[in-house]
Amino acid sequence: MSLMAALRQWVPGRHLCNHPPAAQAFVYVLEGTMIMQVKGGPSDIHAVSENASKTQPAKFLAILIKDKGKPATVRVPQEKTH
Repeated sequence: MSLMAALRQWVPGRHLCNHPPAAQAFVYVLEGTMIMQVKGGPSDIHAVSENASKTQPAKFLAILIKDKGKPATVRVPQEKTH
């Protein structure tokens, strides 16, 4: 196991595409407001990760516990809409 800490600052309105975490994540918001939602199931997906403000940045600290030598997240393709 490996412990990783990341301090992130997101610009107003920034959002991240769906991604399955490859780690246990603990998030502490230091400034601003974040919206995060996990879609549970056999393999959890972070369905929503975004800065809630369109005018103010958001800053957060993410503590990740992950398998040593493996990435903390993996991108998944967006669902197509017809």
